Amino acid sequence: MPKINGNEIRPGNTLEHNGGLWAAVKVDHVKPGKGGAFAQVEMRNLRNGSKLNERFRSADKVERVRLEQKDQQFLYESDGMLVFMDTETYEQIELPSELLGDRRPFLQDGMTIQVEFYDDEALNAAVPQKVTCKIVETEPVVKGQTAANSFKPAVLDNGVKVMVPPFVGQDEMIIVDTISMEYSERA
Repeated sequence: MPKINGNEIRPGNTLEHNGGLWAAVKVDHVKPGKGGAFAQVEMRNLRNGSKLNERFRSADKVERVRLEQKDQQFLYESDGMLVFMDTETYEQIELPSELLGDRRPFLQDGMTIQVEFYDDEALNAAVPQKVTCKIVETEPVVKGQTAANSFKPAVLDNGVKVMVPPFVGQDEMIIVDTISMEYSERA
């Protein structure tokens, strides 16, 4: 595995540190007036979800791990576990539903998502950035309401509440950005 300097750590990097696999969530590069520069790194353990704040000096060496990304198809949820199938080998894996966090409602039956593997161990999963959803409840369109930034609340078919422009009506399909959890465009 390649070793990198402490000042080369970037958010999203996966590191092997203290015998565990950690994802760098937030990195602040600090150059104090006295002493050497360092990187203050907030990390999340990929196996148990615990957090850690660590300082790495530029001379410190840390191992960067490359995770293999595979497309997996979502099949069903059972007892808090999400079951996915590899589209090439048809092997099934189970991941805890907490892994997706507040993006869990956007996971739809048959959806293909990327799962990150370290050797044969599934560590992380992410839903696509743009997901098509149907609006099941919103206020009706009011003519003459053309204020520049007027958005109205809407409830999607998965129960998530988002703000939509006034011209979008009930039973319409929209595309939602799963990172910002906001309306993106009409489908």
